[in-house]
Amino acid sequence: MRTDYLGNPVSPGSDAALAAVDNFVDGFLSYETRAAEVIAAAEAEPGSALLNAYAAILWLLLEAPEAAERAAPYLDRARAAAANDRERKIIAFADAWASDDIPGALEIADAILAAWPRDLLILKLRQYHDFNRGDFPAMLRVASAALPHAADVAQLHGMLAFAYEQCHLLTEAEAAARRALELKRKEPWAQHAIAHVMLTQGRIDEGAAFLEGVQDTWTGLNSFMDTHLWWHLALFHLSQGREAQALAAYDDHVWAQAKDYSQDQVGAVSLLVRLELAGIEVGDRWRDLADHLATRADDVVQPFLSLQYLYGLARAGRPEADALLAAVRRAALEAPDFVRPTWREVALPAAEGLVAHTRGDHAAALRGLQVALPRLVEIGGSHAQRDLFEQIVLDALIGSGRLAEAQQALELRRAHDPDGVPLNRTLAEIYDRLDLPAEAAKARARVDQRLAALA
Repeated sequence: MRTDYLGNPVSPGSDAALAAVDNFVDGFLSYETRAAEVIAAAEAEPGSALLNAYAAILWLLLEAPEAAERAAPYLDRARAAAANDRERKIIAFADAWASDDIPGALEIADAILAAWPRDLLILKLRQYHDFNRGDFPAMLRVASAALPHAADVAQLHGMLAFAYEQCHLLTEAEAAARRALELKRKEPWAQHAIAHVMLTQGRIDEGAAFLEGVQDTWTGLNSFMDTHLWWHLALFHLSQGREAQALAAYDDHVWAQAKDYSQDQVGAVSLLVRLELAGIEVGDRWRDLADHLATRADDVVQPFLSLQYLYGLARAGRPEADALLAAVRRAALEAPDFVRPTWREVALPAAEGLVAHTRGDHAAALRGLQVALPRLVEIGGSHAQRDLFEQIVLDALIGSGRLAEAQQALELRRAHDPDGVPLNRTLAEIYDRLDLPAEAAKARARVDQRLAALA
């Protein structure tokens, strides 16, 4: 019996086909650009069920309305080819996904993992869908179940680390990530998990130093992983008051690669909002970003993505924002049963609040966003990413003159970012307006001390 490099059974085929399977699986788990070579490999091996199923899966990860159409020819070839039981299940998984039957796809993934627990590609994809639905305990459950079978694989420890972190089990997350890096220093998902831990714990200088210390391994990465690591580094730089470095991270890395790709786009929106909220002048960057977001005017593939496309379009004053808001309203009525309540009860009020914020209507922004915030986990994204919406709410509180509420939120945030420069600058302004000069002076002293440390 032939197997892939992880020991999973593969149907008989050429040596070149097996090498292409291994290249895709390892490249995908490593977030490397070479994973995209599976498309050419599937074209060269039309009789390989597995390669064509993997090519279809790669297209489905496009996160765009046309993804299923792009995947269809590969799925057709995969279904027509000879396949073993595992491969047939992988094809069924991709079929369910392409049909937007995510609950069905997850059931099939569970069956695959029960029979072949070292199928870490399916585990990764299972976590991907769990993440998009905000089911972080499920991410932890599947990774933990695989651990006795694949403890030798660095990427599994990285998957486990991020699942722990999203469940707020930070000690366990860092331990799992450190184990991954012991096995393979170039394990970007584990590096990313450590960045999350350090950001959450307010270990700002340590987090920046950690990411800067592993930058030499950021080679051959796909655009999402490379831009997202730089996104995390920019967040540390923002807290430190290193504004020029944060802006350079946006220009030179976060918004400098695959400008038509969903994850690069939302990373750019998210960072650009944070830069503005920190008081940094961003020039005409919204215009350039919105030029690439304009094609998303009817894109409601995922609520987490759509909300950020919407903010970027609205912030740039583009008419496509109204079209996308209308598409969100339709999704609230027409989305598949498993996700319709999220669109209707979470994404729609959030969308209306975000558009209102870009148009200076802080009261309406609060009405929409404060309805959505308690259930925002349902739209997916990490808690570090969803923090963007809380920052927008905070800005709307200040803009509405609700300073007592803003003070409460800021001081709670300071528990996780005690010396953050933008946070303490805002606190100083709020305390001035609340006629609490002693507290304002303390906040300004924290800013001065932080900036002096950079000199």
